[in-house]
Amino acid sequence: MVAEIVAIGTELLMGQIANSDAQFLSGRLQTLGINVYYHQTVGDNPQRMREALALALSRSDLVITTGGLGPTQDDLSKEITAELLGLPMVFDEASWSAVQAYFLKIGRPCPENNRKQAMFAEGCTILKNVCGTAPGCLIETENKIVVQLPGPPHELQTMFDGQVYDRLAVYTGGCIASRYIRIYGLGESQVAEKCAQWIEAEGAVTVAPYCQLGECQLRVTARGENEEQAIEKAAPIVGALCSVLGDSVYAVMETGEGSMQEAAGRALVERGLTVATAESCTGGLVAAQLVDYPGISAALNEAHVTYANEAKVKYCGVKEETLARFGAVSEQTALEMACGLREKSGADITVATTGIAGPGGGTKEKPVGLVYVACASRNGVNVERLQLSGDRKRIRFLAALRALDMVRRAALEEN
Repeated sequence: MVAEIVAIGTELLMGQIANSDAQFLSGRLQTLGINVYYHQTVGDNPQRMREALALALSRSDLVITTGGLGPTQDDLSKEITAELLGLPMVFDEASWSAVQAYFLKIGRPCPENNRKQAMFAEGCTILKNVCGTAPGCLIETENKIVVQLPGPPHELQTMFDGQVYDRLAVYTGGCIASRYIRIYGLGESQVAEKCAQWIEAEGAVTVAPYCQLGECQLRVTARGENEEQAIEKAAPIVGALCSVLGDSVYAVMETGEGSMQEAAGRALVERGLTVATAESCTGGLVAAQLVDYPGISAALNEAHVTYANEAKVKYCGVKEETLARFGAVSEQTALEMACGLREKSGADITVATTGIAGPGGGTKEKPVGLVYVACASRNGVNVERLQLSGDRKRIRFLAALRALDMVRRAALEEN
């Protein structure tokens, strides 16, 4: 089955919002073993919508539309699709009652133009919207399936998972499932070289590498009669890859959405450890990313942005003679920041950053992108020198990523 996603909305073309609907749907269809060959995005223009939908119907078995189900005159997704399929539009009283009930629930009068949302192609399966006013629908013809979903992500996701996924599973007779291996400390070419025998192999389990800013990812995918069987097939390959990659693997996830801050936060919380941060060039980014992990309040003691030398002395106990002799951006200062903060805060693990994020401030001896990251624990202190490239935002991000990995590793060593 070949699938196509047609996202409808001028706001998408103008860059006002990102097309997260297509990303979500592609991921869910992949687990069903449905191949997504095409993505289209079209504005709220009747002629261009008609052309986009006609093209999709001409080349794909399954067409999923997002958006265009509202009550205004430019919301024409259902009408144009019905016209292209040669189906008349009919009014559904139950859907109109549901729309009216929604407005009653939120304490607002129901406009008469919302009646348009209760019109559907004859013979379709109506998909109830439990989060909003726009019902969706599923149209099955002799050789085509069309699924029409609302644009707001929470409405679309709830409707697809609750009313569409199982219906599509009937057609595929199986399931594809993936595991994502998150890797830090090895470049894409190194990962590809170490894992070549699995990446290049053709068989029931496939391995595909992906490069992200500062890290890499391997997607291990298998097909089975159900998700459990597919994961069982993938498990031995996942284990072999993790063995080859060693401690460069920081997580194995069910989705591709995992992050280093989650791995660091989980390592701290699960082991009952505390952490404190002192940041200069990263300006609080390390602490902010740790805070993204739910439950980090059990681990994060305190966080300091020690931009000025006086702050490094006050909060971290850095010696003034160290600053005078080696400078703020130095291995010695980073070491004293981490060790001094650990002594002052009483945290199990402390991490410190100091560097030159640019675009100015660099010298021949200390160029832009030079960063020192130090991490202290009961097992000692480790200082790493980084020479990063890119703009200010990129340098700060990569420095914070290294700091989080050092925290993660320090936490794991506490066992």
